[in-house]
Amino acid sequence: MSCNVPQTKTSVLHRMDPRFRLVGLFVLIFAYSFVSDFRLLGAMLIFTLMLFFISGLPARFIVQKLKLPSLIILVLVLILPFVSGQNTLLDLGFISLKQEGLHASGVIAARFLCIITTVMIVLHTAPLLTHVQAMRAMGLPWIMADMALLTGRYLEVLGCDLGRMQTAMRLRGLNASRPGLYMLRTRAWLCGSLLVRGLERADWVYRAMRLRGYGQNRTATLQFRATALDMAVLSAALLAAGTVMGLEIWFGL
Repeated sequence: MSCNVPQTKTSVLHRMDPRFRLVGLFVLIFAYSFVSDFRLLGAMLIFTLMLFFISGLPARFIVQKLKLPSLIILVLVLILPFVSGQNTLLDLGFISLKQEGLHASGVIAARFLCIITTVMIVLHTAPLLTHVQAMRAMGLPWIMADMALLTGRYLEVLGCDLGRMQTAMRLRGLNASRPGLYMLRTRAWLCGSLLVRGLERADWVYRAMRLRGYGQNRTATLQFRATALDMAVLSAALLAAGTVMGLEIWFGL
């Protein structure tokens, strides 16, 4: 199964035991989601930048991966300062900028950016298969591990099918970016075709797996071995998370 992972594999995160890498990821995500004080955003961003430099991943790769998730929260961040809160910072007549809404949107945007960036960095320092095997070694049920692998695989397959269909549409003179009812209908047919083909293919794969004895005598065969480097990096992640949570509790008193 292919995985879009950069070829740079000499950083500390690339050499880590994937179990420790995932534990550090979950700890940092929990700590970042705990932050609500505006004064901690700087420390949170600094920790994320440090993780980025340690990973050795190219900046363009991370920015490209962040484009689509950022669109999800962009609307909320832009609207919230004008609809939430009581204290007005700027009155424009028909609309006003609120202090509480601006504070909330800044906290939400910073937490979202740090969490998504951390997830992207950790998950792209090794293939999906390695992370699923690490979760299986930590006790994840085998059926959930298999479903994660199949989901990742068929998201890639659907993406390839979508690219081929869009290329075929352009070769037939259809401009997918042109607005109009006709193109909306065409896009609906395209999405429907992808879903139907994906369902049929999933059914074929499931039948083939059952014929090959899927679900019988499942055992975890891959073993991981932790090193002093893994303990050091995990300790640093725990220290960063503990610092963020401790300062949040201190500022809240």
